[in-house]
Amino acid sequence: MAAPAPLRQRKPRRFRERKDVLHDLDDGELIKRYRLDRAGIIFVTDLVRGPLTNPTGRNQVLTPEMKIIVLLRYLATGKMQLCSMDDLGPSQQTVSRVITETLMALSSNAILTQFITFPITPHETQRNIVDFQQIAGFPGVIGAPSEFEGEYVNRKGYHSINVQVIFDAKYKITDIVAKWPGSVHDARILNESSLNRVVFGRGMVPDGCHLLGDSGYPSKKWLLTPYLRPQPGPQSNYNRAHKITRSVVERGIGQLKWWFHVLHGEIRVQPPSKVCQIIKVCAMLHNICKDRNIYIPAAEDDEEEVDDPLPLQPPQPPAAQRPCEGLLYRDEFADLHFR
Repeated sequence: MAAPAPLRQRKPRRFRERKDVLHDLDDGELIKRYRLDRAGIIFVTDLVRGPLTNPTGRNQVLTPEMKIIVLLRYLATGKMQLCSMDDLGPSQQTVSRVITETLMALSSNAILTQFITFPITPHETQRNIVDFQQIAGFPGVIGAPSEFEGEYVNRKGYHSINVQVIFDAKYKITDIVAKWPGSVHDARILNESSLNRVVFGRGMVPDGCHLLGDSGYPSKKWLLTPYLRPQPGPQSNYNRAHKITRSVVERGIGQLKWWFHVLHGEIRVQPPSKVCQIIKVCAMLHNICKDRNIYIPAAEDDEEEVDDPLPLQPPQPPAAQRPCEGLLYRDEFADLHFR
């Protein structure tokens, strides 16, 4: 009778040593790698500490702080591999799972709406009006919308999400819509948004408040677009102030993409809803960086010179708006404020 095979001895599990970046790195290095300082990382962690806390008693479980750090590293670089190569410890599979879990927690409406809010109260709108008017003398502006494409790659090739984003004069994001395919026109996205249907459509903002849109948008009483062929005088003055003032949104998008490199190229995740989560969380973190005065490199934040700005004046809406006549309203507005 053959002798029984010897029992295989189970090898003890070996865990990679994890780096305690919150204590090993100073604030400057933390900002460089994760876009937030130590206090900022803890602040973001506290927002979702409950959902990210794992109740298991297993060894080497990731803390909520570590999960936030893994996500921040991914958003800052756009490369999941750097999260596992960066001495953080987790395997590639764990990094992918942690990013999904943390994105889900941070992208909830309850979290996003704490940091991305559109100004509707008289105090908020007046503060925005003053800030925008100091740029080039354009009265009555509370925001500027624009679009950028969040590109992602799936099994069938390249696709994109058309993202509508609105900035205030301090480069903070006050509204973001990230759900439409790249083929959808900018005007349709705005028309279907809550800004058109609720905020401006139901008169939730004071009279005389406007957004500055580019020529891809239709002119409305609350959405002022540039003249395609401006006449000398008020129309040319209007266009010049409009262009200088609206440049805020382009610089804001540049800051957002520079700070979070995941938005620079193709986002290699699936499904598309996860791409939308990434874009929204980046927008929220962008605002948190602004609130906490996190430094943006000056090379990516070039200010456009404003030569001979028009004198400041209080915003006054033209008399009565003719039905469906946004272009006529714009003519009256230009004649009233830019003569």
